[in-house]
Amino acid sequence: MKGIARPSLWRHRDFVKIWSAATVSVIGSQVTIIALPFIALTMLGASVFQVSLLAAVEMLPFLLFTLPAGAWLDRIRRRPVLIAADLGRGLVLLSIPVAYVAGALTLGQLYVVAFITGTLTAFFDIADQSYLPAILDRDDIVDGNAHLQISYSIAQIGGPTLGGNLIAMVAAPFAIAVDALSFFVSGGFISAIRRREEAPKRRLDESGRPASMRSEIAEGLRYVLGNRYLRPIAACTATSNLFAAALFGVFPVLIWQELMLPPAFYGTVVGLASIGFLAGAALSNRLPHTIGIGRTIVVSAAFGAPSFLLLTLTPADLDIAAVTLFVGWFVVGMSQVIYNVAQISLRQAITPPEMQSRMNATMRFIVWGTIPIGSVLGGAMATLMPVRVALVLAAIASFSSVVPVLASPLRALRDIPAEGPSTEDGSQTASLYASRRAVTGTIGTY
Repeated sequence: MKGIARPSLWRHRDFVKIWSAATVSVIGSQVTIIALPFIALTMLGASVFQVSLLAAVEMLPFLLFTLPAGAWLDRIRRRPVLIAADLGRGLVLLSIPVAYVAGALTLGQLYVVAFITGTLTAFFDIADQSYLPAILDRDDIVDGNAHLQISYSIAQIGGPTLGGNLIAMVAAPFAIAVDALSFFVSGGFISAIRRREEAPKRRLDESGRPASMRSEIAEGLRYVLGNRYLRPIAACTATSNLFAAALFGVFPVLIWQELMLPPAFYGTVVGLASIGFLAGAALSNRLPHTIGIGRTIVVSAAFGAPSFLLLTLTPADLDIAAVTLFVGWFVVGMSQVIYNVAQISLRQAITPPEMQSRMNATMRFIVWGTIPIGSVLGGAMATLMPVRVALVLAAIASFSSVVPVLASPLRALRDIPAEGPSTEDGSQTASLYASRRAVTGTIGTY
């Protein structure tokens, strides 16, 4: 009810545990984001295409496994999956420093590690977004997403700086051990959650038999693609991710090989610029109230491409590079947080509990499934033409991502709908929203 102050989420013990787990693991992951391509380029002699392929392999599981994972996760409790995925990622990443010490580290191992961690991340991410409705009330959705974006902001500020300086001080494979440890800590926080999750009821088909996984996957696809709000969000994010992957799959080659920027310098500048994430988190709870949830999605989506283009123009001169990187990453961070909080909150609020995992899985399949394609595309472009030219072309192409939301009903959407989302013909899908009062918030990214 409007006008009544809700208790602070910082007093919500289970939410604080989720927030702590996210903060620790994301900080560790920022170290690996810098260290893994650095190892491939400088220690294992990888080519431009091989570096872009490393990014593609990590995201490939989102094309292969997200749809069946969503149907499966709608049938089971999600907390054990979260814990197992965290522990599994930690163990797999530890294989890199172990192999380095043994003198057996190869590019092939990096691909295997990237694929396994990507697979576990796919299951974790869908389970995470679908599990949290058991933690937060519906009215806390936007606030909860904003709080979690603060954790990502802290990670974006501290992670690159930590990663760059760790690589400067110790061998890059040892820096990845920090990420492995972060997953163990994250799993510990999640295992400490005491609120019991109800076991999902098995869905039945029209004949009264348990619904097949194939039919449940198809229902999730129809739900997202047939919704006038979810469809343009999926198209916008998928297009942005496609060209961002083409750009950032090759970007390390520009930074480490062509410009030869020092790791500590790059990590520090990117870390400082990541205060943009904090700025975005601060604005993400205000903009929807000021200009509306739909316009917030449209406006924040429009800022991504210009910041990508600026980053591709980074020069070798350290002073100018510092300014270019700082401004580019600041705008990327700010717009990304605002966009994520707005569109994720809308997705979560209009989706019923029994559809949460399949909605999240379908969205992940669409919006993250373009990432491995983009990474391969970027590598191919950078192989056929100068790296800088390939990056600029990818940045220019990313301007098209705002078109789906700009041309959609989101422009006129002021508030999150109180009822279920309209289908294409404007009618209400009553059967899916019978338990509307039970809908609660979940969190995630992209």
